[in-house]
Amino acid sequence: MELFPPIPLQEWSPTKQTLHRWLQIVGKIRLAASPRRNHWWNVPFHLTGTGLTTRPMGLNDGNPVFTIDVDLLHHQLVVSTLASGQVTVPLPGHSVASFHRELTAALDHLGVGVPVPHPYPFDLPDADRPFAADTEHAAYDAGWAQRYWQVLSQVNLLLEEFAAGYWGKSSPVHHFWHTFDIAMTRFSDAVVTQPREAGSVIREAYSRQVISFGFWFGDEGGTVAEPAFYAYTAPEPLGLTEQPLPTGAEWIASGHGHLALLRYERARKEPDPRSHVLDFYEAAYRAGADLLGWDRDTLACPHGATDPYWTELRGRT
Repeated sequence: MELFPPIPLQEWSPTKQTLHRWLQIVGKIRLAASPRRNHWWNVPFHLTGTGLTTRPMGLNDGNPVFTIDVDLLHHQLVVSTLASGQVTVPLPGHSVASFHRELTAALDHLGVGVPVPHPYPFDLPDADRPFAADTEHAAYDAGWAQRYWQVLSQVNLLLEEFAAGYWGKSSPVHHFWHTFDIAMTRFSDAVVTQPREAGSVIREAYSRQVISFGFWFGDEGGTVAEPAFYAYTAPEPLGLTEQPLPTGAEWIASGHGHLALLRYERARKEPDPRSHVLDFYEAAYRAGADLLGWDRDTLACPHGATDPYWTELRGRT
């Protein structure tokens, strides 16, 4: 499998728009049925060898332990319970409305009841249309869906490798269903007091200083309408955009701050794309950490080990 295979947004946009809404349906169930974790770590999906998983849910809310998996290798939705009950739904041929109906029926069949407070898309153009009424989005190209999972898997491992260099508090590498990106975040212990009007999502996500690293597939009609690697620092320190980035990367305005951005197609053209992306993440980290006053030397975790004797012992195992 080629590292960073082509995935131009315009070619798979219809599939992406359908898949994004399907994942929001599953994600809202995950949000409602999982114990809350700091910074919303309970909410995103994790990758599997065939696609995406909610991870197990239930148990403490009267439901059986259950999991929802989106299998992008065999192109099916799999709803399972710990008692070995399972319902499988083929993905091709479904609109958002029929996907919502089939998933609801599968949960009912398995004895799972999860009230979803707001069964509407989040931060999408049709945010005022319930999932159950969306027959417009029904495109599903199995080849592009599988390519999406393949790219996610490659970036997942790259972010895991980058995450290993930091021993401070760090999030898992996880896939956010609301924004359709995959990310990993490093935290300091410096408290950030967010105003009440910032909203519960922002107050929880950014209650500490953070530097976040990730990848998204592009935003139709947005600032970046193509796949790209990104990083940002919050709160953003003065002078961030004056800090150097590797060749081909840039600082761009985004919301009330800036993103470090390396476009996917630009990274693909590098002689060593993997190293170039890792260098990009490292440069963005240094820029934010130094300006915020993080002790990078103390927080460093070379080769993912804090054991000072690991280097001399690793050849003996």
